[in-house]
Amino acid sequence: MPKAKKCLSCEDELIVLRKIVDITTSEEDLDGVLDEIVKTTLDFAPADSMFVYLFDAAHKNLVLRASKTPHQQELGNVTLKVGEGLTGWVAKNVKPLAIKSNAYDDPRFKAFDVLPEDRYEAFLALPIVYKGKAIGVMNFQHKKPHDYSVGMIDLLGMIARQLGSVLEHARLFSETKVKALQFDSLVKVSQSITSEKYLDEILSLIVVVTAEMLNSKICSVMLLDPKGTELVIRATQSLSEEYKKKPNLRVDSSLIGEVVKTLRPMVVEDVRAEKRYSYRDLAEKEGLTSMLAVPMVVKDKAIGVINVYTKEQHSFMPDEIGVLQMVANQAAAAVENTRWMEEAFKAKEALETRKLVERAKGILMKMNNLTEDAAYRMIHKKSMDSCRSMKEIAESLLLMADFQKGV
Repeated sequence: MPKAKKCLSCEDELIVLRKIVDITTSEEDLDGVLDEIVKTTLDFAPADSMFVYLFDAAHKNLVLRASKTPHQQELGNVTLKVGEGLTGWVAKNVKPLAIKSNAYDDPRFKAFDVLPEDRYEAFLALPIVYKGKAIGVMNFQHKKPHDYSVGMIDLLGMIARQLGSVLEHARLFSETKVKALQFDSLVKVSQSITSEKYLDEILSLIVVVTAEMLNSKICSVMLLDPKGTELVIRATQSLSEEYKKKPNLRVDSSLIGEVVKTLRPMVVEDVRAEKRYSYRDLAEKEGLTSMLAVPMVVKDKAIGVINVYTKEQHSFMPDEIGVLQMVANQAAAAVENTRWMEEAFKAKEALETRKLVERAKGILMKMNNLTEDAAYRMIHKKSMDSCRSMKEIAESLLLMADFQKGV
């Protein structure tokens, strides 16, 4: 194994840093950048092993994202909590850690069966920092005892800080792309509000768009029944008939009912382990884990709930909750507008029917010398006997009267 250089000249350090800058400003994706960082770093700081860990979105766990040796199955799956193991200690304390030998005997050490490098002697870890906060850790290991020089630790620390800036910019770019998708989805929902489609079609559009936007396994809209005591599934993009037909939820005795009563979002990290969740068996069968439920609010009153479920355990971020709440409010407006349109249509139909019946009554009164009440009863009886609406009976009488005039 080639020996590490004890000291790099200022010129060498500048060359190394230029290479790192070139890599971090390339158009490669994050995984490609990390792989190149590992290769370039090991060119001037040879080690038997190098790992790069990054925090997950919730900043709760460190996740293995890159390594010197192939660990394709472990990448993205090996995780450490803050403070766990040597690497977790570096992340928690935002300080470098160098151990010359017997690193596995350190009381902070944690071994992974899937990573044989954990039995190496020497260990060096440096926090990947952005604005004074650790967002990851890069570590180096040697099979034999190894003395890490102050100069080398400083240079690797500069690389870690450069990488931290790049990672933060990549995160911001990713969030911008997500927000663009969310905005586009909200526009689709907004357009449905002015649509002349029926309510069920509007709600079906909303659940499909929302599931796609939040990468959800199942999204559903539940609306309050006319009495306001139960939540009824009105739309879901789930293909499961069992899920579609699950019983209504009582507002006063269900977990999701709390969302209606409090007008506040609810997050459950694992519904299968939540005793108050009404359908744990169904969740197990459907492969549902984390749930986010938000109220559909109109004029400070909940008219329903939108639920999203994920297949894997997921910590919903404030942005995700906020976006779903916006969608829920848009959906609530769509529901109210559609109900208003339907009620207006029914009122219009009732007015037109009344006008036709009044005209038909006049004809019957004139033709058969009937009172107004008798004429109305005759139209009503004919409607009941023929299973036709009073409007249809009235239209028939008017058509017959027009025909007789023509004759």
